[in-house]
Amino acid sequence: MSIRPSPVRPPRDLHEHLATLEQSGLLVRVDRPINKDTQLQPLVRWQFIGGAAEAERKAFLFTNVTDSKGRRYDMPVLLGALAGSPRIYALGMGRAVEDIGAAWTQAIAHPLAPVVVETAPCQEVVISGASLREKGGGLAALPVPISTPGYDAAPYLTATLCVTRDPETGVQNTGMYRAALKATDRLVVRMVARTGGAGGWLHWLKYRERNEPMPISIALGGAPTTIFASPAKLAIDTDEYAVAGALAGAPVELVRCKTNDLLVPASAEMVIEGFIDPSVLEPEAPFGESNGYVALEAFNMPMQVTAITRRTDAIFSAIISQVTPSESSVIKKVAYEPMFFEHLRRTLNVKGLKRVALHEPLTNLRPVIFLQFEYGAPQPEIWRALRGASAFISNFGKIVIAVSDDIDPASVDAVFWSMAYRSNPANDVLVLPHKGSGQGSQYGGKQTDSALLIDATRKRLMAPLALPQKQYMEEALVIWNELGLPPVKTPSPWHGYDLGNWGADWEAFARNAVNGDWETNGLQTLARQRAGLDAETPVRSVEQPPKAD
Repeated sequence: MSIRPSPVRPPRDLHEHLATLEQSGLLVRVDRPINKDTQLQPLVRWQFIGGAAEAERKAFLFTNVTDSKGRRYDMPVLLGALAGSPRIYALGMGRAVEDIGAAWTQAIAHPLAPVVVETAPCQEVVISGASLREKGGGLAALPVPISTPGYDAAPYLTATLCVTRDPETGVQNTGMYRAALKATDRLVVRMVARTGGAGGWLHWLKYRERNEPMPISIALGGAPTTIFASPAKLAIDTDEYAVAGALAGAPVELVRCKTNDLLVPASAEMVIEGFIDPSVLEPEAPFGESNGYVALEAFNMPMQVTAITRRTDAIFSAIISQVTPSESSVIKKVAYEPMFFEHLRRTLNVKGLKRVALHEPLTNLRPVIFLQFEYGAPQPEIWRALRGASAFISNFGKIVIAVSDDIDPASVDAVFWSMAYRSNPANDVLVLPHKGSGQGSQYGGKQTDSALLIDATRKRLMAPLALPQKQYMEEALVIWNELGLPPVKTPSPWHGYDLGNWGADWEAFARNAVNGDWETNGLQTLARQRAGLDAETPVRSVEQPPKAD
């Protein structure tokens, strides 16, 4: 298949985005036969669990897709193209990685209303009526991969933009919900059914109360900026299309569906239209969840498909989810972190906060949050931020840890070091009851959880970190590389640095030592010998005692 040249603006559809990825060396084409039921997702999964650096992750385009029955599909499958890495995500935004947070903040504050068009690429081919029920037709004709081979009960739609409408206000909502294939014309959609849950679920409750079928359309593919708005935790009455338009710098073009009255992105690769009968539920799952466990069977919303529309050159788009890091976590992380920062700094006006980091590996962003503060930030501000981060979104912030700005919150080892030596559990730890339940809790009996807040910031001047200073580590690294030794990473911290409790006299000692003049230090300390002291008496407590108030 051909890929059109890339634009200099945010890509307007998936084909433009693919061209940008390919020109940037971030697209892997796989032309050999790949079984979508057993091989496709595990192959791409290796770049997340196999130790590949985040910057080295790629998008994968599979052009020769088969299944376990020997069927060959005439539609390629794309994986990792939305958020295989922050860099891939940034290309979809048409921005540098470091500008993504500001772009989200601006887009939420200044949305750009969508426009409705009469014709659209996503409706070049229309499949409806009896064609949906033909053997091997309808949903069965789509190369939908199995995400967790060996555990999932069905192929699942994952990179979804599920569109529903509030029957009272008429406001549409988009969400990224999983949908299990059940028949050529039937899906079961799982929307987050809990307090603070999905907008689509809130709509479903209203349709159930009215005893009316709920229209739903599932768009796949399209402009990355439109897809990115789907899983964002925006306010329930926010128009995701308007935020997506602001991200793209142009209004999102929408087209009315063929068999229901919903508006979907004109640039989508395909759209699955239908209705949900809110009076019945159908067992759905098992399915590998992004909390790291397989979700077991639960009753969810059956969707009767009334039409499938698509482009003539459609690409089937999916995402890597399940255990994090994954494409699912990256697509959320780059939007959620600036959202939390904006809430704490702008809404709560917290002083001294420098960064919010949602922990990604295994924990899937929600439960563990790190807050980075400048040294000297008032402790009341730190505690306001700890509480505010835990309360902002109901199922986020089960464990919230504050650290100082010398600690890289992306380094869990550094965070543990800070907890071990900069926090006193009796004073710096608080447990809050009645916390909203976490992801996956709908399958258990527990209705509420609790939160653990930890102030692990530096409360006083401390001695330097006991690693060689940066210049010596850098010199050694040059020699390491010249020797052809295995490549090494530089996880934080990788060199020593000053934490305030350090003086010119000790700096002179250290300089003398590296210059080979350690005997000069010995002559200086010989002149300072004293009697009548206990061993281990700190020198400064004797030679520079604290001044009386």
